[in-house]
Amino acid sequence: MLGVRAISIALRRIVVAAVGVLPMCGAAAAADPVRLPVPATTIYPGEAIKDEMLIDRAFAPNLSGLAAFVNERTAAVGRIARRTLLPGYLIPINAIEEQKIVTRGSVVKVTIEDGGLSIVTYGTSLQSGGEGATIPLRNLDTGVTIRGVVQPDGSVRIQNG
Repeated sequence: MLGVRAISIALRRIVVAAVGVLPMCGAAAAADPVRLPVPATTIYPGEAIKDEMLIDRAFAPNLSGLAAFVNERTAAVGRIARRTLLPGYLIPINAIEEQKIVTRGSVVKVTIEDGGLSIVTYGTSLQSGGEGATIPLRNLDTGVTIRGVVQPDGSVRIQNG
């Protein structure tokens, strides 16, 4: 069993060691906090994120795993929440997605272009997709599965040759 004197010496050593470490921590503590966007209110799955739904909150600059979270408002605004985002908490990058222009099962206009020839038909989308995404479709006339690129107007374009 340790005596009072041994405990006192051990505590003194701990305090001296801690005081020696403090000057090294001062530089990290003096660093400016990082300001990141967080929801101001609860954002539900499928809801479009608007600028007024976000506030900036200060976080420690040495926060681990910071790269896994949204670090700018512009990266979140206009996107869709994939899961519930709680007020005051960081927004994980994988919790938001691009807005889908074409949804799975919808009938879309399909334009096939080959040189100067342009053919327009309709197909059923087999997958949801945003602008620029390549998605599979089923041609309504033939039943053949084709792949095309989603256009800004919601149509799908197939480039041939």
